Amino acid sequence: MSGRKHAPAEADLAWCHEAVQGVSRTFALTVDVLEEPMASQICVGYLLCRVADTVEDAGHIPPDAQSDVLRTYRRAIDPDHETDIGEFREAVDEWLPDERDDDWTVVAEAPTIAATFEDLDPEAQKAIVPPVLEMVDGMAMFVDRHATEGGLRIDDRDELEQYCYYAAGTVGNLITNLLTRGDVGEERAERLRETAEEFGLLLQLVNVSKDVYDDYTEENNVYLPAEWLEAEGVEQERVVHPENRESSARVVDRTADYARSFLDDAQAYLETMPLSNGNTMEAWTVPYLLAVGTLRELGTRPEDALTETGVKVSREEVFAVMSAASDVGRDSLAELRQTIARTPFHRAVGSAD
Repeated sequence: MSGRKHAPAEADLAWCHEAVQGVSRTFALTVDVLEEPMASQICVGYLLCRVADTVEDAGHIPPDAQSDVLRTYRRAIDPDHETDIGEFREAVDEWLPDERDDDWTVVAEAPTIAATFEDLDPEAQKAIVPPVLEMVDGMAMFVDRHATEGGLRIDDRDELEQYCYYAAGTVGNLITNLLTRGDVGEERAERLRETAEEFGLLLQLVNVSKDVYDDYTEENNVYLPAEWLEAEGVEQERVVHPENRESSARVVDRTADYARSFLDDAQAYLETMPLSNGNTMEAWTVPYLLAVGTLRELGTRPEDALTETGVKVSREEVFAVMSAASDVGRDSLAELRQTIARTPFHRAVGSAD
């Protein structure tokens, strides 16, 4: 990977940290409470993934061009390939929207991300690259697989899990590669590797469950499996149609229940991770507990995932979870999870006071 060196490394790194704030509120919370060097390593690694994710989600790019751009990006970030990141920037240029949101600004600034990546220590680079390459390979494969449909249309549970692995399980592996450097015992490292994918799958399946309306209307993607929708008499193309609200909501509920099956392994991952190289429990506890809260809300009103209303935890609960997570220990994680699964956390804290 070769990036431009137009500005001091500090300026590029500062830009990367600011960019994460724009593209993912949840991931920004994580980066903010990591310490160095982990904070910058996770930040840059995430942005490398986000470039691919944005291209893969782009409904305005024809599938053939989409997979070509993704494969150019893959070659550009592969240290064993001679493709320069500038070649990716040229390949994606015609598809950049005239008015760029935060996601497309990140794509346009891929050379800045690449330059910042090259300033990370070599060990961190080796930890980050393989999962990113695997993610890009998987996304290009899915684009090719569903090319005739104009957007992704997941067929069954196995394909849903496969997609979620490429989209987020790979990120779990990236985190684990960074966590298992240095003096981490083999037994602990193995336990992390056994549960890393599940941590990513949980978070992605929560997104799949809560974002049905936006995924379909904005990106022309339907991740709720056709097999599950058909069992309720719903065609994927009419997943958010008002007449199917009740039936589609049952599939949202089924998908959320599938996400819940990964809660235990995700918790085990958090309870096992070493707090070294700038890693903190707080950083990963926040997205985990917010996922628990989102699953609680989905259980209450799954039909909101099918409308502009959407499903999310309140700002008050986010702040309460962040405050509690700053003091969380391995022993208190299970209790926090149980509390949040029952009731919005800020209300639980208020009633306890």
